[in-house]
Amino acid sequence: MGLSVARVEGKRIMAVSEGEADFRGWKTWYRITGDLTSGKPPLVCLHGGPGVPHNYLLRYTALAAQTGRAVIHYDQVGCGRSTHLREKGPDFWQVPLFVEELDNLLRHLGIAGGYHLLGQSWGGMLASEHAVLRPAGLRSLVISNSPASMELWLQEAGKLRDLLPTDVQATLLRHEAAGTTSDPEYETAMMVFYERHVCRIPFPEEVAASFALLAEDPTVYHTMNGPSEFHCIGTIKEWSIIDRLHQIAAPTLLISGRHDEATPAVVQPFADRIPNVRWTVFEESSHLPHVEEPEACLAAVAAFIASYD
Repeated sequence: MGLSVARVEGKRIMAVSEGEADFRGWKTWYRITGDLTSGKPPLVCLHGGPGVPHNYLLRYTALAAQTGRAVIHYDQVGCGRSTHLREKGPDFWQVPLFVEELDNLLRHLGIAGGYHLLGQSWGGMLASEHAVLRPAGLRSLVISNSPASMELWLQEAGKLRDLLPTDVQATLLRHEAAGTTSDPEYETAMMVFYERHVCRIPFPEEVAASFALLAEDPTVYHTMNGPSEFHCIGTIKEWSIIDRLHQIAAPTLLISGRHDEATPAVVQPFADRIPNVRWTVFEESSHLPHVEEPEACLAAVAAFIASYD
């Protein structure tokens, strides 16, 4: 593990350390804010994408100072500061790979016996795949802005696309049909959707950093998802966990935004099928309540996980 450094989180100085866990001969980079030996189960944060690095979730480090527990971020293999594998194809980039990587990290850090898990977007899909296995150490689960199935996600994305300006819709369809989704014109049109349903405020520095790193190596995102949030043609296109949700034993908090691309319809199966579940909707947010309404979002998460220490 790297040397600890001091950073200010709120009004307290928190220790921050970084390290790498060996995973099948590759490296999973991680960051720990706070003290793993505090006596409180740490919170492990799973980023979205797939392939969008951890940076945009760094607001959650404030919980280390607020709650006295360690907060752990990591970059899933294929992105950020973990091992990049640009040569790998669709057969490699599959959901079980990331479930295995998460289990490996929990063992490496010595926290498999007690931890909270928060997954955002794709991270919530991954967290639910972990939770249905009923790991003994999982104290609570936070599923933030995530779909229970990609079929539902695509149906709802289509409805949101229909509300975009006509010329924007035409641009998106033209480039998707031609396979020219890397064209700047497509990216400009895509941002109209993102500004409505991904982040309704100017991108904060940490969000911009994640998108910049994604642009440097979009291998995982393009292979598993596709060229945009609403045009999914990758290996998770047919993913669903709906029929397994009843197996989740951990108490679960659902988070979504009123303007979220993860519309109520895509979140509803979690609410209907997880036995011990509650759902909080942030009225002024879209897909990133932790940056759009940070105080309210972090307070909700802190209160929830404290109930299950």
